[in-house]
Amino acid sequence: MITNTELEQKGNQFPNTIKNIRQEVDTLYFTTENNVILELTVLRDSVIRFRYGTRGILEEDFSYAVDPENLIGYNHLELSENKNFHIVTTAKLIIKIEKISLQTKILDIEGNLINEDEVGFHYEESFTLGGNIVKMNKRSHPGEAFYGLGDKPVHLNLRGKRFSNWATDSYAFGKETDPIYKSVPFYIGLKDKRAYGIFFDNTFKSTFDFCQERLDVTSFWAPGGEMNYYFIYGPDMSEVVQSYTHLTGKPELPPLWTLGFQQCKWSYYPESTVKGIAKKFRDLKIPCDGIYLDIDYMEGFRCFTWNKEYFPDPKRMVRELLNDGFKTIVIIDPGIKIDPDYWVYRQALENGYFCKRADGPDMIGKVWPGECAFPDYTNPEVREWWAGLFKELVGEIGVRGVWNDMNEPAVMEVPGKTFPDDVRHDFDGHPCSHRKAHNVYGTQMARATYEGVKKYVYPKRPLVITRSAYSGAQRYTSSWTGDNVATWEHLWIANNQVQRMCLSGMSFTGTDIGGFAEQPTGELFVRWIQLGVFHPFCRVHSSGHHGDQEPWSFDDEITDITRSFIELRYTLLPYLYTMFYDYATEGIPMLKPLVYFDQDDPHTHYRSDEFIFGNSILVCPILEPNSKGRRMYLARGGWYNFWTNEYLEGGREIWVDADIDCIPMFVQKGSIIPRYPVQQYVGEQVIDELKLDVYYAEDVVDSKVYEDANDGYDYKKGRYSLRNFKLRGKASDLTIQQHKGGTFETEYDTIKLNLIGLPFRIKKIKVDNVAYDLNNLDKEDKYLKLPEDFSVVHIIG
Repeated sequence: MITNTELEQKGNQFPNTIKNIRQEVDTLYFTTENNVILELTVLRDSVIRFRYGTRGILEEDFSYAVDPENLIGYNHLELSENKNFHIVTTAKLIIKIEKISLQTKILDIEGNLINEDEVGFHYEESFTLGGNIVKMNKRSHPGEAFYGLGDKPVHLNLRGKRFSNWATDSYAFGKETDPIYKSVPFYIGLKDKRAYGIFFDNTFKSTFDFCQERLDVTSFWAPGGEMNYYFIYGPDMSEVVQSYTHLTGKPELPPLWTLGFQQCKWSYYPESTVKGIAKKFRDLKIPCDGIYLDIDYMEGFRCFTWNKEYFPDPKRMVRELLNDGFKTIVIIDPGIKIDPDYWVYRQALENGYFCKRADGPDMIGKVWPGECAFPDYTNPEVREWWAGLFKELVGEIGVRGVWNDMNEPAVMEVPGKTFPDDVRHDFDGHPCSHRKAHNVYGTQMARATYEGVKKYVYPKRPLVITRSAYSGAQRYTSSWTGDNVATWEHLWIANNQVQRMCLSGMSFTGTDIGGFAEQPTGELFVRWIQLGVFHPFCRVHSSGHHGDQEPWSFDDEITDITRSFIELRYTLLPYLYTMFYDYATEGIPMLKPLVYFDQDDPHTHYRSDEFIFGNSILVCPILEPNSKGRRMYLARGGWYNFWTNEYLEGGREIWVDADIDCIPMFVQKGSIIPRYPVQQYVGEQVIDELKLDVYYAEDVVDSKVYEDANDGYDYKKGRYSLRNFKLRGKASDLTIQQHKGGTFETEYDTIKLNLIGLPFRIKKIKVDNVAYDLNNLDKEDKYLKLPEDFSVVHIIG
């Protein structure tokens, strides 16, 4: 007898009436009559986790993104109800769960609506692949704006667009290309001057629609896994970004040299070429701290090997480069050449460390070495083995950093340019297919690399760079934005991408300055340098197939301008390091789009070009050829032109002159900007004084300067210097107070104040209540030399 056993295709299914509620400390479980479960967890008063299960089942809870050291705890949690809703109240939020549908409304404690479900959670059962297609629809309101989502090469405001998260090798990507290298399923909503964030922690290929399909609906979904998202409330965007970064993890401080200028090319070889590049930097007195070796340093592209024809004694070369201030960084890709005589391949094969297809064979694909197998970095045993492979490269030869490329993972000459879906992964004891593991593969490779470099570079600090990343990767690695192109459009893209990455918790990011593919003109290169020196990660990288791209590759004018801006970055290293300290301790992004800086000003909601570097410097790059200047929006507040010290009130568009040797830069009034002398590399000089540029304001303004030994881990034992300054300006006097924390003793014993914008003539100065001899004051520049441990300086007009 033949029976029709075809499965019923039910289409979208929705939760129905809540039949049961259970509470376990900070977590509430709402179960519906059709066995949908909402697990609602209060992590903080402003951070709520929503996790849904179907058929009465919640999956085993596991996340690569959420930092296990994430601090949680709330001040208030109350459950109540009325006729239509169950109500969860914290100290900052009111969450209403509709009794007949499980739909939610989220309000602030004053009762203002922040976010609400449209149809809310719904799902389709995926009989073909298993599990559910999970979906969430949120109601969007007029004027609501959306930001974040990682490295998307589009305008900062995402409204009206749709994106997918599927890490993809996107050589020569363009504006609007999607997806590309990273998968960061986190966005920030801004409604009625109140900001919130949503982090959809689902590693499958997720899609976000910001009112493209329907003007009043924002939605996100994935073809597998759970509907598992975190709602993060501000109301300030700064609070949202910081809470998200705390949730997914903050980085350690990097060594200071990694914030210097770095030079890379595909490829510098043989040794004589590398040494020649290094010598040219020093001969031309262009500061540089890092030189990179691309895939050609290896023997037949085999990871952890050296081509002895090109580099006969790598340990000597690395040592000699270091003696001249250059740290060596090398590339390591995931593809391991299939060669039984190759020790890395043999070890992985014998231990079963390679990713496998569903039916058992190793995953084999073509990359640079030819046919390769690929370690499963989602297996903790494999990560430990991989970390150990860096013993010779880092611990013995002396390499100081490693960059992971091709780790989306990229595979050549196959549809989709990556692993097939049937490839299997350990997923830290939660076995799965590549559909689930794809987006985290690159991050887990970077994690394993970080563990190895950190182990063998100790007692120094590691540098790891990755091309592919998922939320939380910032705990292990910096990143760059991939294979861009030497065009003006890509200069615009670079500016947007790094701002967006900073909003998405991954501040230690930069672009290939000048473009990886094709060849920039001298003008484009110098405009890119002018932008790149304000990116946290600052590296020139190019494909050698398109010509040279060192700072001296154009003409003397371009070389001189390039040198001056790299020198500017080196003078600002203490400011940059303090920015990183704020990022590493508080989750504060190193670059801040104008909307982050002033979300209450509607003029900032669609601005993409201008950004705040750190807390106090507004930068607006020149993004078009043949420009003698540009119009830009000067954010609200008072600003000094960095180049001329002219004072301007913001909240308006202005024209700024900026010929090829200049970029529009403004410093917020009341700021204190620390400066070092120019060095050819970090540590070249003893810093004998700290210069502070003090920008007058009739106001009270706080600033800080963080310093330590520039490397090593003594700072974690209190051996750091944190100078907190409070500027108090009045019409005829200026007071600066200093409070210093930490036990680190700086090399310098003198601080030199450069007083800018004083509206009065100095008649008297007191330092710690002792009169200062005005004959020691530089009358032209108003330099004021003080002992580094001063407490109060009072300048009187």
